[in-house]
Amino acid sequence: MNPLLQTLHSRTSVRKYTDRPLSNEELETLIKAGMAAPTAGNKQPWAFLVITEKETLKALADCLPYAGFTKDAPAAIVVCGDPKKGFQGEEEPLWIQDCSAATENILIACEAMGLGATWTAVHPLAEREESVRKILGIPGGVIPFNVIPVGEPAHRPKPKEKWNPDNLHWERWGS
Repeated sequence: MNPLLQTLHSRTSVRKYTDRPLSNEELETLIKAGMAAPTAGNKQPWAFLVITEKETLKALADCLPYAGFTKDAPAAIVVCGDPKKGFQGEEEPLWIQDCSAATENILIACEAMGLGATWTAVHPLAEREESVRKILGIPGGVIPFNVIPVGEPAHRPKPKEKWNPDNLHWERWGS
């Protein structure tokens, strides 16, 4: 199988990490992968925060109900949307797609680098957004989209088989 396709099919959510710290170079490589994502009109309405301080990782873990394992990760990447950098009017919500594409690129890059990560949701839940904004000092116009705990996997779960031909339609719905 093509190496890129193998990476895509091998990617899985990793929630247990070793204590090995990640280098700034590794973290910048992940952010560069995020910034290489497609973006509507090349607006790039995103910003990324890299977190490595243990007390900040613990605070994020404590405020996000499905991200408790963040406290044990050596790092986390917070993907934020900055709608004022993107389209305005009815196309403003395109920042969500752009940040989703950036997030997926980061997750795939983690797999390619032998790292593990998990997408943990913040947006569109106002309480989570406000908690993350307060912990990290994110300005009001910038929206914390998700938190991605990342590190060297202590355990790598087997990828889930997600292929379901019932979800594939050719030419018209229901075909």
